[in-house]
Amino acid sequence: MDFNELKKELIAYCEEVNIQKVGFASADTFETLKQRLLVQQSFNYQSGFEKGSIEERTTPTMLLPKAQSIISIAIAYPSKMKDAPKSKKGERRGLFARASWGKDYHDVLREKLQKIGEFLDERVEGVQYKSMVDTGELHDRAVAERAGLGYVGKNCALITKEYGSYVYLGEMITNIPFEPDEPVEDGCGDCNICVDRCPTGALVQGGQINASRCIAYQTLTKDFMPDEFREKVGNRIYGCDTCQQVCPKNKGIDFHLHKELEPEPERVKPKLEPLLKISNREFKETFGDMSGSWRGKKPLQRNAIIALAHYKEESSVDTLAEVMFKDPRPVIRGTAGWAIGKIGRNDSEDLLSRALDKEEDEQVIKEIEKGLALLK
Repeated sequence: MDFNELKKELIAYCEEVNIQKVGFASADTFETLKQRLLVQQSFNYQSGFEKGSIEERTTPTMLLPKAQSIISIAIAYPSKMKDAPKSKKGERRGLFARASWGKDYHDVLREKLQKIGEFLDERVEGVQYKSMVDTGELHDRAVAERAGLGYVGKNCALITKEYGSYVYLGEMITNIPFEPDEPVEDGCGDCNICVDRCPTGALVQGGQINASRCIAYQTLTKDFMPDEFREKVGNRIYGCDTCQQVCPKNKGIDFHLHKELEPEPERVKPKLEPLLKISNREFKETFGDMSGSWRGKKPLQRNAIIALAHYKEESSVDTLAEVMFKDPRPVIRGTAGWAIGKIGRNDSEDLLSRALDKEEDEQVIKEIEKGLALLK
């Protein structure tokens, strides 16, 4: 079989099914990545969400024994929203990062990869493949970089020539010996804006991130958010776009090529107070098909409370007090207590003192005491 001809046909097919970029990489072990991951591990810079061992994450043949090549794909997503609702006094809003706009990108990319699989099934006898999107063992950006889709910038995102870093990535390991494409030259040069502008210093240096300090990671955690990050998170309730927004390679980049990835303004900039009272069913119906819902409602509600404190929204204190007195979850009660102190309405001290008298959870008591200390 002429695999070069098959490659050309597959590239044309990808264009037909609205895949913006496709590249081909060898299935060799990712030795440079392996060394980088070992360094990350030694510094304890991982997020804890990574799947598989370092060996599995860097050795394609451990995932598909007869692997000979990897197909890497990218689809572009929007960076700007039309008719974004304004956050105003008495009606404050939070913000989902762009990676959670529209339908969950994992599903969108899996559908694209499934089409590629069906294309190969029809043409290659005995074809084997294994697809992954973000949650698989392979490192999407390392695969895409090897396949020539772009280069991994200092902000640790894959940067493409046409779409900047506003792309979702997926890959398919195959037993087909596709000719690999040439990697793209690094284009960051002396620019260090993303490292300098990272709100928490999570970008230790160009290309190295301490994941646990990244605001995007912090918005996903389920416990109390450390105090130092509460000051930095602002009105973000899921993810952080700062290192992409400040990147010169993303200037003027805004593609609307997939209807299912378009943001619904009321969902991606939701009102904060209603979020605190939302039922599990309402949450699932409203946010269930967004990638930002995968950790459930608790982290988003905690982040919404922190956002109300950031705005010093006095009108929200009544709702926060109800949460502090009645919510069964310590993290939510305690964060609400801290927020009431941070906002500092004239009745905050009375509310916090009453809560302190009845509260039995030690961590919640600590948060309420923090709230009282903020009033002084």
